Amino acid sequence: MQISARGDYAVRAALSLAQAYPALMSAQAIAQDQNMPRKFLEAVLADLRRAGVVRAQRGAEGGYTLSQPPRDVTIGSILRAVDGPLAGVRGLRPEETQYEGAAENLPNLWVAVRAAVREVVDEVSLAELISGRMPAHVRKLTTRPDAWQPR
Repeated sequence: MQISARGDYAVRAALSLAQAYPALMSAQAIAQDQNMPRKFLEAVLADLRRAGVVRAQRGAEGGYTLSQPPRDVTIGSILRAVDGPLAGVRGLRPEETQYEGAAENLPNLWVAVRAAVREVVDEVSLAELISGRMPAHVRKLTTRPDAWQPR
């Protein structure tokens, strides 16, 4: 799975908003907090707003805040808001793929890959990530001997 710059920025911005929740934060404050370009961040925040993950308030006292408490916002919902489906195969959803011959069972693998990604990003909330108290099955993945090794 490739996490785009847009996805990375969206999760980082949401973490800043989660830490400040329920207070509002300006795009400038989030950009400074996370050391990211404000213009790009504003486009990401617009995607999050359209998806209902954040809400914006205009005016001198305006800014952004999460639409729900941090414990109710998953990392998966943020990634989908800015990048679309978590796993795609040539622009198709895994269950839409079809192959013949030796590759006929490949859709099963693509569906399993998507399910594995969901087991992590759909089960970790912003609150859990901030606190470092992620679900046990997610923490366990980080303790595997090869987890931190590039392949």
